[in-house]
Amino acid sequence: MMGIFSSISEAIFGKDEDDKPKPTEGTPRAKATTGPRARAAISRDEVERRIANIPGADKLNWKTSIVDLMKLVKIDPSYDNRKQLARELGNADYSGSAEDNIKLHDQVIDQIAKSGGVVPAHLKD
Repeated sequence: MMGIFSSISEAIFGKDEDDKPKPTEGTPRAKATTGPRARAAISRDEVERRIANIPGADKLNWKTSIVDLMKLVKIDPSYDNRKQLARELGNADYSGSAEDNIKLHDQVIDQIAKSGGVVPAHLKD
């Protein structure tokens, strides 16, 4: 089962090919690579440019609304899903208030930028 943060990141940047195990090169000593390579952080502006290119982005307030961001990437923005997303990002006290939703939106955008669009291992499943 994929986490909600993973779903959001992959909807914006696609599935990272580095996440998939690589076949061995044919020599007995070659080992398969199973983890993603680290990517350099990107700016919030770059994340927002990528999101703005998603069809329908011009019709939603995704720049400030976690609900609209989740709708844009076709994830149910229900309270339960937002609460799960908050837990994935380390906020066990999410209440669904306007302040919590603003904080959650900022955390999502910041985490995507910090990880260069690659879902960090600690946020998978």
